Amino acid sequence: MKIGIDARLIEETGVGRYIRNLIEQLGELDKRNSYVCFLPKHAFGPFHLANNRWEKRLADVPWHSVSEQIMMPLILLREKLDLVHIPYFNIPILYPGKIVVTIHDLTILHFHTGRATTLPKFLYQMRRFGYWLVHRIGLPRAKSIVAVSNATKQEIIDHFRIDAEKIRVTYEGVDSKIYKSANDKSTNKKPIVPEPYFLYVGNAYPHKNLETLVQAFQPKDTRLVLVGKDDYFYQRLKKEVGQLGLRHGVIFFGQANDAELANLYSHAIALVFPSMMEGFGLPGLEALANGCQVIASDIPVFHEIFGKSVSYVDPYRAESLLEKLTQAERGALPKPAPREVDFLLEQFSWETMAKKTLDVYEGTARRL
Repeated sequence: MKIGIDARLIEETGVGRYIRNLIEQLGELDKRNSYVCFLPKHAFGPFHLANNRWEKRLADVPWHSVSEQIMMPLILLREKLDLVHIPYFNIPILYPGKIVVTIHDLTILHFHTGRATTLPKFLYQMRRFGYWLVHRIGLPRAKSIVAVSNATKQEIIDHFRIDAEKIRVTYEGVDSKIYKSANDKSTNKKPIVPEPYFLYVGNAYPHKNLETLVQAFQPKDTRLVLVGKDDYFYQRLKKEVGQLGLRHGVIFFGQANDAELANLYSHAIALVFPSMMEGFGLPGLEALANGCQVIASDIPVFHEIFGKSVSYVDPYRAESLLEKLTQAERGALPKPAPREVDFLLEQFSWETMAKKTLDVYEGTARRL
């Protein structure tokens, strides 16, 4: 079987980590099928082919665009593929071939505040309608759907009335590089940020709820370290931090590599994960893998992923966040037993994710 993977987002955070690990693991696991990876110009040169069953093609087409819906079907059709995996919701709805799509979350359909965009309101509403249309047409047309959690699977069923049998849940994993870094004393012996500090890892989109976190944070001897790409949303948050008089208490770290992440997790008082909605929760697992306590929103997906290994907080109340931060600072948060954390982390691996995804490919091919 000849399988195409749309890897245009391979260098992004979040979904990029998913794509990188999927391709790496499939390169080691799959000895039967051949693959074609579609890459943007900036990632095409550095991309390393796993073996002679893998090829790469240039697909320098911007995602979330009208041109994507026109150009990607043409690019995919040239390759005469048996199956195409779209690892994000940007399904090429005009492509007539067989598609497997991964849905990470439906956040973009929930949070339609103007604070979630840099566009004028009318254009933003048009874009949101386009996102909805891609889901509404693309999901029923996809031959199989991969969801990264049961919570996301249920969202797909509730919003688009998709048959549950068509959706397979494949959890994400913690990168081996972060595990290795965590065990590397030379990497983690000295903190790269002065202690003590709380940590947040991710983007600054409105549903991440960082404004509530910043309002709850009361720096005395403690700092708040925010790790994420310095984009429009982080720039806006910087202004709000300045207006609150917290410039000396909040550190905008920017993006971090795996070794830096492991160091930050290892020395933090706790990772704070105050999202109002998520599809999975990878930073929480990475934190636990590095012995870092986690304060997470009391939302269904976090209960599904973390179980009893984290401390839950009401994400809508700054007072609730402040209470948990204060408890953590005093060392009063209950710590999960190491054995409990080990058992939890055993359930999440990129190898398992890739095996289940390969099962989806082959099961889809057998059915059709």
